[in-house]
Amino acid sequence: MSVVRTIAIKEFRDGLRNRWVVAITIVFALLAIGIAYFGPAASGTVGFASLATTVVSLASLAVFLIPLIALMLAYDSIVGERELGTLLLVLSYPISRRQLIVGKFFGHGAIMAVSTVVGFGAAGLLIAGLTRQLANPEFWGAFGLFIVSATLLGLVFVGIAYLISVSVSEKSKAAGIALVVWFGFVIVFDLALLGVLVVTRGAVGDVGRTIFPYLLLLNPTDMFRAANLIGFSTVRSYVGLANSVNGGVLSPVVLIGGLLVWIVVPLWLAVRRFRRQEM
Repeated sequence: MSVVRTIAIKEFRDGLRNRWVVAITIVFALLAIGIAYFGPAASGTVGFASLATTVVSLASLAVFLIPLIALMLAYDSIVGERELGTLLLVLSYPISRRQLIVGKFFGHGAIMAVSTVVGFGAAGLLIAGLTRQLANPEFWGAFGLFIVSATLLGLVFVGIAYLISVSVSEKSKAAGIALVVWFGFVIVFDLALLGVLVVTRGAVGDVGRTIFPYLLLLNPTDMFRAANLIGFSTVRSYVGLANSVNGGVLSPVVLIGGLLVWIVVPLWLAVRRFRRQEM
């Protein structure tokens, strides 16, 4: 375990040295404050909006940004060292391949987690202070769920980035596949589900309505969005994704648990594939 911790600390320090932590934290903080303040601009006003509007807007935009940052952070974690020739040197030390993967994952995961918590947390404190909601448990419950789910979403795509990194032999291929994966999860999957609903005009029947919510479990970005949307009754009526999981079929606890599974499975597959590779 000390080896894993040492590798994780090294990766995290590299993130500090390369200013990944600072850059991601600033991006998340500015995103949260900007959305909270300028979100109502479409209605002709600016200023901090309601809690539901703020969290829904943040979730809708963060779902595009967080996966992309996580993939770009870690897609070259293994293949990059392989191209540089440092991977064989690292493995010549008494370090197992599993320890290397897990340690690097914890390091990059810590970068995403710290940046997410500090960036969105600082923005949350500012928003709560300006709107006089520092002592409002509803605000911190909703914003806390958003921060936790955003952190888990980042870890999911760090794990996917590692699976990509151990599956290719060139850094350029890893970057290309990472972008395709991002496009598929964030855009194509939802368009496919929407296309089914449009073609069938919503007439999917009782079986379809039962199965459809569980199809969201196949996409971590949809689980992230749903976890942050279904808690607000004021948005269920006009947000299709939240409405589709209404009625207790999926709860925030189930969706958070699903994100945890999505973290473990790609990481496990990456470790398994890496251990079977010839150097």
